[in-house]
Amino acid sequence: MIRVITAISAALIWTALSVLPASAADKVVLMLNWYVYGEHAPFYYGKAKGIYAAEGIDLEIQEGRGSAATTQAVAAKTANFGYVDVPTMMRAAVKGAPIVATGVLLQTSPMSAMGFVEKNIKKPEDIKGKTVAITPADSMTQIWPLFLKKTGLKESDFQTVAGDGQTKLNAVINGQADLLLGYVMDQSMKIKDATGKDVNAIKFADYGINMVCSGVVANTDFVKANADLVKRFMSATTKAVEAAEKDPKGAAQSILDANPKGGKIETLTKGFELTIPLYRTAETKNKRPFQVTDQNMTDTVNLMVEYGGLDAKAKDNPKAFYTNEYLPQGGS
Repeated sequence: MIRVITAISAALIWTALSVLPASAADKVVLMLNWYVYGEHAPFYYGKAKGIYAAEGIDLEIQEGRGSAATTQAVAAKTANFGYVDVPTMMRAAVKGAPIVATGVLLQTSPMSAMGFVEKNIKKPEDIKGKTVAITPADSMTQIWPLFLKKTGLKESDFQTVAGDGQTKLNAVINGQADLLLGYVMDQSMKIKDATGKDVNAIKFADYGINMVCSGVVANTDFVKANADLVKRFMSATTKAVEAAEKDPKGAAQSILDANPKGGKIETLTKGFELTIPLYRTAETKNKRPFQVTDQNMTDTVNLMVEYGGLDAKAKDNPKAFYTNEYLPQGGS
């Protein structure tokens, strides 16, 4: 009788345990740097493929309105994580904003000067006699003088027209400018979408200007209080990037599955394919995504202080702006 009662009790306990709800996933808000484009594919792919869910994360992806605005939202804890231009985040952090990069994804700069293939602008000297569209005070325009110095160009070698981001695009599209300063995987695809024409890009990184770009950032207090969640989020995001690298078209399609008005599959795919080579430098080619080197970050801080308007005190402690502590380790 005792054995029967014990068996029945065990069965009842097992039944009760089997119908208990699974522990709820952690709701996480990721705010992007801008309206969705190809660079953002891994986040959507990771969500669609259940990579975040497998880490116990219920991910909500929100479009942004610029890296500065997203940085402010994360600093204010209205978003858990942000995907932003890391040098932009540095400007806020050095002024006291409680924010840190928990992973730097784009470790090679996407900055470039670009124009239609038909313009035959392939190298710096081809810029001579042309008209360049810029957006005053943006990150590329601040680094532009260094590009000129590295390539032996002078501002008198070309004409300049200025305007906001859309005006800059329109200037090239409408023939008012021969080229613009933009990101190789972003503005080039917008021009392609609008005109159907291919674009040549002269990348700053090819001329010795290497600084980091986009990365994941979080509020420093949030990171301290939620170390396990941050590790799980960065683990999922690392896996999402690695999976997306192997399936660019599928990754791009995941954007459209979530947002049918998010672009065209061809340019979303091409934009993402142009992003992948920016993930690593020669020093990190055998490492998993996000594992930025101290030297890369130090070089970025130095360039930003000299050319990008970053407060000189940033050079005192470049490591204050980022951490690799929450990343999964090992080689790629």
